Amino acid sequence: MIADRIIELGTLRSHGGQTAVEVRIPWYRALPGSCIAGATLSVDGVEAPADSLRWGMNGRTFSFDELVQETDEWWFPLDSATLTGELPLREEITEHEVRVELKVYIPYIITDHGVLHIEENDTKTMKVEQR
Repeated sequence: MIADRIIELGTLRSHGGQTAVEVRIPWYRALPGSCIAGATLSVDGVEAPADSLRWGMNGRTFSFDELVQETDEWWFPLDSATLTGELPLREEITEHEVRVELKVYIPYIITDHGVLHIEENDTKTMKVEQR
C-alpha cells in the first residue's frame, strides 16, 4: 500500500492540549467513512487516548463510533483527513516524532476471511506548525 505517505509533512498542530496531523489515504481509490475502522495518534512515544480521537474530513468531524454508519462522506486519494486527539506536546522539544496507525476496510475486495482489512502505519519527524 502507500504507507510512507500517510502522514503529511508540515501538518502537525497543537493548541489547548489538542494535537492534530493531516493524513492521506493508504489506498488508490476513495473509501466511504464507514470503511475507516480506526486510528491511533502518538507523539514522542505518548499515545492520545482512544476516546479523544476525532476524524475530520470534508468539513465534518467524527468519532470513530460515528464513522461506522457514515456512507455519505467519502475520503478521496487527493484529500487530506485530520486526525486529532488529546495530547499536549512538550514545548521544549522542537521536533516531534509523530506516528499514525490506520485501519481501513476495502469493501470491494472479499477474501476467504471476509472483507479486506488493512492496517498501515507511518512515522515522521516534524516541527509544530504555527496557526
